[in-house]
Amino acid sequence: MTSGPETPLLDTVDTPADIRKLAPAQLRQLAGELRTEMIDAVGSTGGHLGSGLGVVELTVAIHYVFDTPEDRLVWDVGHQAYPHKIVTGRRDRIRTLRQGGGLSGFTKRSESEYDPFGAAHSSTSISAALGFAIANKLAGKPGKAIAVIGDGAMSAGMAYEAMNNAGAAGNRLIVILNDNDMSIAPPVGGLSAYLARLVSSPNYLGLRHFAKKAIQRLSRRAHNAAQKAEEFTRGMVTGGTLFEELGFYYVGPIDGHNLDHLVPVLENVRDADEGPILVHVVTQKGKGYAPAENSADKYHGVQKFDVITGEQKKSTGGPPAYQNVFAETLSKLAETDPRICAITAAMPGGTGVDKFAQAHPDRAFDVGIAEQHAVTFAAGLAAQGMRPFCAIYSTFLQRAFDQVVHDVAIQNLPVRFAIDRAGLVGADGATHAGAFDITYLATLPNMVVMAAADEAELVHMTYTAVCHDEGPIAFRYPRGAGVGVPLPEVPERLEIGKGRIVRQGSKIALLSLGTRLAEALKAADRLESRGLSTTVADLRFAKPLDSELIRRLMATHEVVVTIEEGSIGGLGAHVLTLASDEGLIDNGLKIRTMRLPDLFQDHDAPEKQYDAARLNAPHIVETVLAALRHNSAGVEEARA
Repeated sequence: MTSGPETPLLDTVDTPADIRKLAPAQLRQLAGELRTEMIDAVGSTGGHLGSGLGVVELTVAIHYVFDTPEDRLVWDVGHQAYPHKIVTGRRDRIRTLRQGGGLSGFTKRSESEYDPFGAAHSSTSISAALGFAIANKLAGKPGKAIAVIGDGAMSAGMAYEAMNNAGAAGNRLIVILNDNDMSIAPPVGGLSAYLARLVSSPNYLGLRHFAKKAIQRLSRRAHNAAQKAEEFTRGMVTGGTLFEELGFYYVGPIDGHNLDHLVPVLENVRDADEGPILVHVVTQKGKGYAPAENSADKYHGVQKFDVITGEQKKSTGGPPAYQNVFAETLSKLAETDPRICAITAAMPGGTGVDKFAQAHPDRAFDVGIAEQHAVTFAAGLAAQGMRPFCAIYSTFLQRAFDQVVHDVAIQNLPVRFAIDRAGLVGADGATHAGAFDITYLATLPNMVVMAAADEAELVHMTYTAVCHDEGPIAFRYPRGAGVGVPLPEVPERLEIGKGRIVRQGSKIALLSLGTRLAEALKAADRLESRGLSTTVADLRFAKPLDSELIRRLMATHEVVVTIEEGSIGGLGAHVLTLASDEGLIDNGLKIRTMRLPDLFQDHDAPEKQYDAARLNAPHIVETVLAALRHNSAGVEEARA
């Protein structure tokens, strides 16, 4: 395929097979057009920008060299895969990114055969790619597996666990380390590119193979000495000693934006008998777009923005974000309590720990993408008398559940879990939804579980967690802005396991946990307009339950409804267990539980997600009326 310099090459590319028809000299033009297309698309939708801009050339080179989708390409996390989506048949839908019914912001198996493995949590790519490689080996299939993993993701132990077991894959597994932030590589240039081509070339690898065969005939001592000499020499000129020790043949570092360097190295690696191989490429987040290049966070995640100026279209004013309320409250409390410290796992900005770090730099710890370590580290701090707050998104705390059980709960250590992004999270979809933390924490002995109904309650719960030294305690709160209630000047220490009556009635009792309280109050207004006197309770605690309050409401109301932003097995299950154990479901009492549906909800606007989950005021009213109709029918049937 030939084309003039002004012809839009991207218009000729629908799948990677079209890229492979291009001449090598055309790849630079294609990369430029791909970068422009991505900037324009994300400008209209918002999403992850900097990471995708950093891998434009790498995306083009991989699809040019490898036979995707037969060769399986696994992107770690997947937020850098927007260019990949554009060249794999999804360009016509790229402006539906992260919108209801549109493309996911991450790789997704159901979306395309070019997404062989779905990912939105970090550091899984090497394990998954190893699985593909071994499966092909066992089935006698020729396909290779390529994992693209960022340097940040290499802070997670899972990546090294996978590499430690990768030897059986041989040359079917290729790991591309995308070094774009941590500067673990020496400066790259012509010499390092030459060395990368040299050590990945067929002549070098053939000579290395011959040398291996030859030294196997030597004595064990001579064999070991020769092997170490070769490893030391290559380590001195190219680095990569750690990866060699894990069984990988290391190539790099090379400039990830220079296609003249990338393509021949990847071709050598593709054809090599050596393996598994790690290719170390150095890229720049935000490459090719000045506002992103000049941003401190490299425009990692952005709202819709003006493509010309780079200005993001953020809303102004309104209530503070929950994460900021938590950070500012904890920072203030730490002024008078030197035992307070904050830990996060690569999410300082998202959790507000960055603000705590500004005020108390010696007591703030970002441990990288290492949630398991974060939890056990916090347990060690707690065991030594500190008051650690482990601030982790609900979806990421799942990765450390064993540590929560074994290292914290069993030992009854007072670790404080600040669980951000509880409930549904909108555009990030199922992979980032905080659906399960109530269920997986409230089942644990010794654990206290709270949920803030609004930003004022979050202030109280943060202070309550500071004061709670009797064991582990967790409090959850959603993504985004609060509801607009005034923040208390002096925080209140809540009594553990005690809820509050927000509105008193006599016939219907709505038991809310978390920020559905506002919808419960709206529902109460509608029920009152129908002549149904309604009590609204903010339970505050999923564990321990306020058994006294629940018993009283069950004894004095005809219908009791629990409402929570969590999966089955949470608050509702615990209330039903209490009612069953104590024989409270007698005399015509109707109990209904409202929770997230038993499915993984796709990305959409949060209000639409909660509508789909049937957790808004109209759905609460429907649930109550249906229970009353059922009750009336039961009474009539009994009379008959």
